[in-house]
Amino acid sequence: MKRFFLRWEMALFVMLVAEFAIFGAINPRFLNLSNLLYSTSDFAQIGIVALPLTIVIIAGGIDVSFASTIGLCAIIFGIANFFGLPLPLCIVAALGAGAIAGLFNAGIIHLSRIQPLVVTLGSLYLFSGAATVLSGVVGAGGYEGIGNFPDSFTGFAYIELAGLPAPFVVLLIEAVILFVILHFSRFGRSVFLCGLSEHAARYSGLPIRTIQTMTYVMTGVFAGIAGLVLSAYFGSARVDLGTATLLPAITAAVLGGASIYGGQGSIIGTFLATLVIGYLQQGLQMSGVPSQISSALSGALLVVAVALRHGSALLTSFVAARIMATNRKRAAS
Repeated sequence: MKRFFLRWEMALFVMLVAEFAIFGAINPRFLNLSNLLYSTSDFAQIGIVALPLTIVIIAGGIDVSFASTIGLCAIIFGIANFFGLPLPLCIVAALGAGAIAGLFNAGIIHLSRIQPLVVTLGSLYLFSGAATVLSGVVGAGGYEGIGNFPDSFTGFAYIELAGLPAPFVVLLIEAVILFVILHFSRFGRSVFLCGLSEHAARYSGLPIRTIQTMTYVMTGVFAGIAGLVLSAYFGSARVDLGTATLLPAITAAVLGGASIYGGQGSIIGTFLATLVIGYLQQGLQMSGVPSQISSALSGALLVVAVALRHGSALLTSFVAARIMATNRKRAAS
């Protein structure tokens, strides 16, 4: 399985290089280093939520409410700032709201035993409605934004850290942390086991509910981080900040190797898939392709890539079976 994901991650890297080559040939300005770096600020939030979503999927769950959680956390931050709380407390309030949203999802899923997709789909609308109502507390009705943030906060989205845009640095740090947690910790091994076989994990004595709850809380917290990054980037907190991240983030997780049946996934794969999707959108825009067509092409990329991934897995299984059969015949003779 590890070899398969290494091959798939290499395939994603080849896709990324192919995008650079194709779009660079169409528009040489696409390959400008400054453009490649700063364009990551336009899609870093997709990866910020896609990475923890990958862990939720590996554990056998799904969370589509993160798109509304982003807006909810942004509104909580805006309200806290409006009432004059110190910036650190405003940030803690936003991240705490994200954690509570994740805990709410996990609690409803485990208590009701309803499918996670159904629960989080309901939460998607619940959190959006809650954010809309809360925004009215400070007079920002509907989808109006809450602004007047400190310059130190809004400036974060445009500063450079080690020569890289700050939002992309946040994504890189998150990817490293989650990679270590998922692939080099006992918790990460437990996540894979829960997704592969919940019954086996239960008989092994693993606290399945606790593990899955932690994955939902993690997604909520990182949705809060995405909400803060977007609020700093646009200079205002709005209910609909996360709307555009829903399908791209799910696409990045699945394209990166996460199986919707659980037990399979890769942080590196999701990170590379985020770059593939983000630069695909950027390249199509710089090539003059209308946004409607670019969205259709992104969907086609997902379908083709997933088909190739499953085809590769089937081919690998077939070849392995043939080799084992050949070895048995040789041993028998």
